Parts: sequence; C-alpha cells; structure tokens
Amino acid sequence: MKIHPTAVISPDARIGKNVEIGPYSIIEHDVEIGRDSFIDAHVKISAYTKIGPECKIYYGALVGEEPQDHRFKKGTVSYTEIGTNTIIREYVTIHRPPFENRKTVIGNNVLLMAFVHAAHDVNIGDNVTIANHTALTGHVQIGAGAVLSGYVKIHQFCRIGPLAMIGANAIITQDIPPYCLLADNNYVYGPNVIGLRRAGIGPERRALIRKAIKTYFFSSLNAKNALKIIDENSAVPEIAAFSDFIKTSTRGIMPGNPKYSSLHHRDDEDIQFTH
Repeated sequence: MKIHPTAVISPDARIGKNVEIGPYSIIEHDVEIGRDSFIDAHVKISAYTKIGPECKIYYGALVGEEPQDHRFKKGTVSYTEIGTNTIIREYVTIHRPPFENRKTVIGNNVLLMAFVHAAHDVNIGDNVTIANHTALTGHVQIGAGAVLSGYVKIHQFCRIGPLAMIGANAIITQDIPPYCLLADNNYVYGPNVIGLRRAGIGPERRALIRKAIKTYFFSSLNAKNALKIIDENSAVPEIAAFSDFIKTSTRGIMPGNPKYSSLHHRDDEDIQFTH
C-alpha cells in the first residue's frame, strides 16, 4: 500500500493490497477498498461504502455520502457499492439511500466523468459511460452499456435501457427503452447503431431492433397495437427485452421525433449519433 501521511483513515476501514491513497483524503468507518485501487488527493469515501478492485477515484470526489433527502435520519445504515475497474473522475458525487439497508449501486467498468452526480438509490449497470456534469436524481436506473453525453438531466425514477445513447443537454422525464438513441430536442430518433455494433449484435438482429423501434415510435399505431406486432419477434432476446421494458414502465416512454413518423421515417441505419 502507498498511503500519504496526511490521509485520514478509520481503523475500521478495510484496505486491499496495492491500494494508493493520496494527500488529505478521508476514508470513514465501514469502508472497503479493493486491491489495486487508486484514491487521489482530497477524496472522501463515506461510511458503508464498498469499492471493488482496480478502481480509480480522482481529485475531490465524494463517494457514499449521506443523501440530499429530508427523510434521511442521522444514524441510518444504508450502502454504496462500486464495482470492479470503475473510474470516478474529479468532483463526482455519489449518495447512499435515506432508508435502512438500501443500496446505491455503480457497476463494473463504469466511467463517470467530472462533476457527475448520482443521487440516492441510483443503479448504474456495467460498462456505462456518463459524461461531464450529467445529473441522475433519486432511483434512476441506467442499463448496461448505455452512454450518456454531458449536461444530461434525468428525473427521479426514470429508467434508461441497456445500450441506449443519450445526446448532450437532454432533459429526461420518462423512460428510454433499450437500444434507442435520444437527441434532437429530447426525442427518440432511431437505434443506437454504433452501440449495437460494438456490442457484437449482428446485422439481422440489428434490423429487427430497428424495425421494433420504428414500429413503436414512428408508425401510426398506438402503443398496445405496436407491441403486438413487435412481440411477433419476441423469440429474439433483444426484442423481448425492448418489449418488456416498455410494458413495465411506470413513468411512460419518451416520445419519438415526429419528423421521422410515418412516410417521413428513414428505414436505414443512417439514423445514428456518433460517439
């Protein structure tokens, strides 16, 4: 271990092998830091936080702090869990839940860029990238492989599905299904083609995903009838996941861009957002 002499570390903290902790960082009680992790200067890791191996947490980050919630009572034991090989950049803030035994969870291989805020009860899946200044309010769920650009604002309890892509400055007030790309003034406007390719999803399955997105967002059908058509391909796992996500939504689904509806919708893979 390489621990700077100015770091303040609780004797109850559990520090793994080859961990580096920089100047003036604070590690509170009931904290676990996995092997080969790097904690930069002026970082605070608050109580009841577990950090997996090979993580990097940069200058000024605040991980596992008490929530910004009027319901929180001092002494409540709730948790923050960070997965393996996750990177938390400068001044990121992550808060634990206000109620006993609940968890805020950040997955494996996640990148949270500078000034990202993850509020209480947030759940971020594996391989997610979130760019600078994006804010996730309470109970937001981000599916595996999703990419969020900078300055995105997400309303509490919203869900973003796996492999979705969100453009910069978006304001998210409802759910975004898996594989969708949202930009253009907060509209869904097609599949996240690049993300699908990077995930190894072949052209036939990409075509079915594109068809499902077109049917749901850009046909003249209502949601119920659109899902009936989509479910004809429910044997394909991605199509089943897309349909189930919509059926289980409690906040509703963000709208599709009306300029792509009906005859105006493009039926090719050129509708995409480069990332």
